[in-house]
Parts: sequence; C-alpha cells; structure tokens
Amino acid sequence: MALLILGIVLFLGVHLIRVVAPGLRTSMIASIGESGWKIAYSVASILTLILLIYGFGQARDMTPIWSPPFWMSHITILLMLFAMICLVASLLPAGHIAVRTKHPMVLSVKIWALAHLLSNGDGAAILLFAAFLAWGVILRISLKRRQRAGEITLRPFVSAKYDLYAIIIGVIVWALIIWRLHAWIIGVSPLVM
Repeated sequence: MALLILGIVLFLGVHLIRVVAPGLRTSMIASIGESGWKIAYSVASILTLILLIYGFGQARDMTPIWSPPFWMSHITILLMLFAMICLVASLLPAGHIAVRTKHPMVLSVKIWALAHLLSNGDGAAILLFAAFLAWGVILRISLKRRQRAGEITLRPFVSAKYDLYAIIIGVIVWALIIWRLHAWIIGVSPLVM
C-alpha cells in the first residue's frame, strides 16, 4: 500500500505543479528551456505513472471495504461512454462538447474516477480513484481561477463536426475497451459481474 500511496502522491503532484507551485514551471523553463522542461516533465510523468501502476498491482489483493451491487458495473460502463467522448473531444478542435464542458479532459478523468469508485470496493481502488477524483476537482477549480485571472483562455468553437467525430471515435474506443482492451491491459473484463 505504501508504494501505491507514494505513486499517487508523486504522479498527481507532478500534475498539480501549476497549482501547488505556480512559479516552478516558469523558473524551470527559464533555467533549462521549454524543450528541457517538457522532457523532464514527461520523464517524471512516465516514471511516476509506472510507480503508481506497480503500487496498485501490489496493493490490489486487499480485503474489500464494501461490495458494490452487481448493477453498479452497468452504471460504470455507461459513465465510461461519456468519459471517452469527453476525452476524444479534448483532443480535437473545439466543438460544442469542448466549449460547453470547458475542460473536457479534466471532466473525462473525473467521470472515469467516479465511475470506477462506484464499482470497486477494495481499499486500493478506493484510494486510487478517490485521489484522481479529488485531483480533477482541484485542477478544475484552479483552471477556473486562472481563467478569471486572464492566465488562460478557453478554446474557441470551431465546428460542430468535431462533436460528431468525438462521439463516433469515443464510442469506438469505448467499445474496444469493453470488448477486449480493459481485460488485456487491466486483467479484468468490465462485462464480468
């Protein structure tokens, strides 16, 4: 469990640098350059993600804290459809989905975390998904404050065709995850109750 906690703290800490240490990024870019910062940030993200995944795998055999009802997995699967659509919308030029949700990637992570909290009752899963949900809430509040302060601007609307693309691609990715990818990557099929 200690490795999981360390992985969560380091991974989410790296991804909250602008919130907890706003000047660090700027000073690091001034010191090592933008490409140097991107490389250091990427390496730190990958290494802490590996630690988080390893720690989760080690802590996974914990005794369940609660047993979700069997139908909760159906809600999780449905919520994940919306998470995938938001994720894809965050990667495309802005359509209505991206404009209305303002930060679709953060929303996607929050939906993913909440969905998995609903259908997982062991301590490691609760800790992991609650931490990601809290991260998403903190980051969304920070982004809203930065927007009000004029530090960031939201993406302008480009075309509704990107909403259609987000929905189509999101449904395909969601279906692939349900069909095989979740079992292949995570080791558990979401269709098994």
